[in-house]
Amino acid sequence: MSEPPGSEGRVVVVTGGTRGIGLGLARELLARGCRVVVCGRSGASVEAAVADLSASAPGGSVAGQVADVTDRDSLVALRDLAIARFGRVDVWINNAGMSAPRRPLTEVPADVVDAVVRTNVLGVVNGCAVALDVMGSQAGGGWIWNMEGFGSGGQMQPGMTTYGTTKRGVSYLTASLVKETKGTPVKIGFLSPGIVATDLLLDDYDGQPEAFERARKIFNILGDRVETVTPWLADGILGARKHGAKVAWLTRSKAMGRFLTASFRSRDIFAPTPEKAVV
Repeated sequence: MSEPPGSEGRVVVVTGGTRGIGLGLARELLARGCRVVVCGRSGASVEAAVADLSASAPGGSVAGQVADVTDRDSLVALRDLAIARFGRVDVWINNAGMSAPRRPLTEVPADVVDAVVRTNVLGVVNGCAVALDVMGSQAGGGWIWNMEGFGSGGQMQPGMTTYGTTKRGVSYLTASLVKETKGTPVKIGFLSPGIVATDLLLDDYDGQPEAFERARKIFNILGDRVETVTPWLADGILGARKHGAKVAWLTRSKAMGRFLTASFRSRDIFAPTPEKAVV
């Protein structure tokens, strides 16, 4: 394997990097000189993301592959692609996730619960194991970042049991790995994007337009767009030095400030961006 690069030229794998926060992170990391590998669940999504990212990135700095995070062998193949193309893996971001319908647990179909738990928990376990395996033996080690979400801090709301349980599990996993890897060349970090206007958020309210409209006011106070949050997260990822670091966008003090100034601000994080509106 190659020697560790400097701050620029790092090789970053972003699971679920074909849309939403993952795609935004990939774009921002490329803009900061990284080489990026993304994965998604369909060939069409991967092809579209790689084309999108390549349009504004130096030649040959983007790669992509279909991968199922619930299948460890699939993530091994993704890791091997990164090594074959770029020689190493410096940063692995476990971003891929699924939401569950915002309904009482008994109303969420069993197959949906199974898919959300497998993707959000087993997928992150697999990603961590695959990344640890290579980072533990390569020069310079590496960083693993796990994406938190509602429930990570113990938050509870009716209808959020399935999703919140998985994110609570991810936080435990991440904290446990911080202890387990202490003294090794691998560093572990927590990523907390806050409320972001993505398909994942909208999927929570699939078939429940009235419930979404009730929640929309809060989202417009506390939430942000992908293009607002991901530059900040990318800087935090590349700038982190301390094992166990947490890069959190929506802090408690920021949330309090948003509520205090809400009556003076008019925001709609779900409105089309000017560029999209023209289209």
